[in-house]
Amino acid sequence: MTVANASKIEQISRAADPKSGILEAVGDVSGVDVLTDLVLVGTFIRSEKRASGLLLPTQHLQEDEFQGKVGLVLKAGPLAYGDWEDDAERGKNATLNTWVVFAIKDTWPLQINGVACRVVPYDKLRMRISNPTMVF
Repeated sequence: MTVANASKIEQISRAADPKSGILEAVGDVSGVDVLTDLVLVGTFIRSEKRASGLLLPTQHLQEDEFQGKVGLVLKAGPLAYGDWEDDAERGKNATLNTWVVFAIKDTWPLQINGVACRVVPYDKLRMRISNPTMVF
């Protein structure tokens, strides 16, 4: 079981915007080629600061690496679309920088530049959401 770099988890959890937090933490992914129908997502890490002002310890935030069901689409393979989709919708679920929901059991966890990521088959993406905090 891999554990993402604690400083990267803290960086993401402290970002004012979770999307930019993941993108900045993961950095350049131009050297990553995702194959077939797979989608690379950066795992959403919740904010370390709760509405009450309570700060969660990094150890608690690391659980998002293992239990998180939401990710930001970072890259998609050339076949990342569904045969059931018409041309207007083709590949829409894997649009770059879109928040998606998936079942953890359908993914392959890995790290890219020390950031917790997952590889998800396109047909295993379950939802697109506008705000990653909607799902836990």
